[in-house]
Amino acid sequence: GDGGQALIGDGTAGPGAAPIAGTPSGPGSPQTDDADALGAPAGADFPLSGDADALGTPAGADSPSMRDDDAVGSADAPAAAGAPSTSDADALDSANAASGDGASGAPVDDEHARSVRHWREKSRKRNSKKRSFWIELPILIVIAFILTFLIQTFVARVYYVPSGSMEQTLHGTTSGGDRILAFKLVYDFRDPEQGEVVVFKGPATWTPEANIPGPSTWFGQVLQSVGSVVGIAPPNEKDFVKRVIAVGGQTVQCCDAHGRVQVDGVSLNEPYIFMDAGRPDWTWIDGQSNCDVDSSNPSRYNSTRCFGPYKVPKGTIWVMGDHRSDSADSTFQCRGLVPSANVHCQGPIPVDDVIGKAVFIVMPPSRWGTVGSPDIMSGGG
Repeated sequence: GDGGQALIGDGTAGPGAAPIAGTPSGPGSPQTDDADALGAPAGADFPLSGDADALGTPAGADSPSMRDDDAVGSADAPAAAGAPSTSDADALDSANAASGDGASGAPVDDEHARSVRHWREKSRKRNSKKRSFWIELPILIVIAFILTFLIQTFVARVYYVPSGSMEQTLHGTTSGGDRILAFKLVYDFRDPEQGEVVVFKGPATWTPEANIPGPSTWFGQVLQSVGSVVGIAPPNEKDFVKRVIAVGGQTVQCCDAHGRVQVDGVSLNEPYIFMDAGRPDWTWIDGQSNCDVDSSNPSRYNSTRCFGPYKVPKGTIWVMGDHRSDSADSTFQCRGLVPSANVHCQGPIPVDDVIGKAVFIVMPPSRWGTVGSPDIMSGGG
């Protein structure tokens, strides 16, 4: 505004510019004509230096320029603060990539790390609040008993064989006592079939096979009730285990010429039958023994084995023990007797009283095995 000097390329003041000896110029383009100006800081944009001694002056922030040829490409010139060298830039890029602080935002690795830390923290808090063993133990016991009760009520249950009427298939209390698993669900979909071993509630008219005294104290009764849930209680004299011989609508009787039971005239195939050797009244000798009426007593047959014929009512089943000479079953109280109005067998049982099908011997371990259901109608003849 005063004299109007302008700067010319050789460093002299031109018209229109004010003299500025020894002072840094404004933020535009500073200049130095003198060696004394070496200490002046570089301008923000494009500093100029007309002297070779100015090589020591740090370059500007963006693109420094020097008028002296010796200054161009000098290896001794330090890098400007705003423009790092190539090797420094590469190092920074590598560091950024490793830390995940790139321009594109936080990478997946950072998200995964945060997620892992989050779940570790939750796990730590959960473990710190863990209940003591003595609090968890009764809870687990109660849950186990509830599940066991539900399973044994609706699915399957363990029963103690109360007597020896199923020897040798099942051992009764006198020979160790088998515990068997009775499957209940099967009879929710169908009725019992011939040859199957079933557990059932004995009708009120049936004679108990086992006379086992129950507990006399309330504590003993509680223990027996709890034990019955898991099949470790003493046998219940009201529960029976027998094999199905005939079903509703069939006619059952004994015996054929070989002493075998017949159903609808078919002699049964019963390989499981066990007879006491010391019972001569049960002995059958082919060609000698028969089921003719005793000539000296018209109410009796010639052999104790003989009974019937009896028609099994619908909705009931005729059951017998495998230990045929020692079984209080459907034939009890009518063996060896000719049917009459005065003869009353224990007879068939209602299908509704059947609890389940015996499928497996669970105790003792030496007796582990399945309970077979042979096709007893395959005997022929």
